[in-house]
Parts: sequence; C-alpha cells; structure tokens
Amino acid sequence: MRFRPTDEQRDLRDGMRRLLARRFGAAALRAAAREGGLDRALWRELGEAGFFALRLPEADGGVGAGLPEAVLAFEEAGRALLPGPLVATHLAAGSVPGAATGETVVTAVDGGLVEWLAEADAVLGDASGAVPLRSVDPLTPLHRVPAVRAPDPVAVLLTAAEQLGTAARVCELAVQHARAREQFGQPVGAFQAVKHLCAEMLVRAETARAAVYAAAVTADPVEIAAARLLADEAAVRGARDCLQVHGGMGFTWEAEVHLHLKRTWVRAQRAGGVTESEEILAVDLLG
Repeated sequence: MRFRPTDEQRDLRDGMRRLLARRFGAAALRAAAREGGLDRALWRELGEAGFFALRLPEADGGVGAGLPEAVLAFEEAGRALLPGPLVATHLAAGSVPGAATGETVVTAVDGGLVEWLAEADAVLGDASGAVPLRSVDPLTPLHRVPAVRAPDPVAVLLTAAEQLGTAARVCELAVQHARAREQFGQPVGAFQAVKHLCAEMLVRAETARAAVYAAAVTADPVEIAAARLLADEAAVRGARDCLQVHGGMGFTWEAEVHLHLKRTWVRAQRAGGVTESEEILAVDLLG
C-alpha cells in the first residue's frame, strides 16, 4: 500500500494551511482564547472551501475525496488549533442540512461530554441533562451529559489527525525557541538536554504520522486505535516537552504552546479516551 501523499493531496494540505494562516493566525488564536465564542464567518468559509464536505460524493454537492484527504485537512486544523466542533460537523455533512456548507454548526455527545453545546445548531446524540464544566482549554467549552454515545472510528481517526497536527507544530515551536533563546552566551538548543527533548518530539510525531496516514488508507479499526494512541502520546508529551523548552514564558499569552497542551488534554478525552483504543488493541492481540 502507498502511504505517501500524492501531489493532489499535498496541494489540499497546503491550501488548507494557507487558508488557516490567513484567517486564523497567531493573533487571531490569542484573541479567540481571550474572548471565546465561535467565528461563524470562518465556519462558513471552511464550508465554502469544502472542509466539511470533503468525503461527500460530488453528486451530493461534496468534494468526492476520501478519508486520507480528510486526515490531511484535520491535521492542518490541529496544527492551527482551530476551535469548534469540527469532527462532528464533518461527520454530519451528509445528514444535517447546512452542515456541509458551514451554515450549521453540529456537535455530538462523545463519551459523556459535549463540546460547544451552547454554540451548536444541532446535536448528534442525547444532550438532555447537560451540565456545564469548567474546561481547561479556553477554546473548547464543555458540557457533561448522562448519556454515552459509542465512538465512531472515523471520529477517532480525525481526532488523531488533529493531535498529529499539534505534535508537529509544538516540535516546530520548540526548535524555533531553542535556536533563538540564548543563555550563557549561546542558544539553549546547544545544550544536550534540550537537543534530546526536541529529537524525541520529532521521533514521536513522525511515528504517529506514519500510523495515522496508514490507518487513513486501510480504515481498519485496530489500526485506527493504534494511531490514536500514538498520536495522543506524541501530542501530549510533545506539548509538555515544548513547554519545558520554553520555560516560564511558555505559560504566557504571547506563547501558543500552553494552548496546545490544554487542547491535547481535551482531545485525549474524546471517543472513549485512551482506554477505548487500548481495549480494541487488547481484544485483537488476544484473538
């Protein structure tokens, strides 16, 4: 099987990165974290760009792409820390009117939690009895609900793709800071401990990338579970290590690394969390 992106897939990824850099750059990210709320204009622009309708057939007004293309797009969304119930709206594109075009914001009950419930126009699952929670991530408002909805393997994989985007981004941020920040007359990246942190971040990110891209091609539930575990580890540990490279300034609003760390914690609770994927792998290994 071929896991390397084609020229068309790379063009899709690059186009998504350019769109998000233009509409949701560093300044917009910090403003969103301070002010909250969902940018409906950006949501509609994502719809116009085909983000939510990527996997819809062309006959139904979609792009007619597949799961690998969706993974590349969600990786870029994770890299940019794009807020909102992206996965739920994408999955609802073929069933909820307006979801494909970004006119309708759709969220979903996911493992007893619901993201962006107050902003959503439609909810997949039973959200009755929802209780607001204080979310660690200022860009992801949360509610807890009594009902539990079984995780969708595609939702698991797209969440893994978002985690992969964060893993790659925090590695970039760590390297940039290690090159620019000086201590004792030399860049902090010259110190062996910092070199090791950055190298380990890169290895984890690239290992997760191989697993996520392979699972996007095979769509095998076991491979999706493995990809999710690797992507979660790469994102959470990578964001933590990036924060360590930044030191105290990593907690300031001028640095985005703390926002990546907080988002990885929230994403890691989706679709049954790590335990669900571990159980899938355990059942497969035990035959």
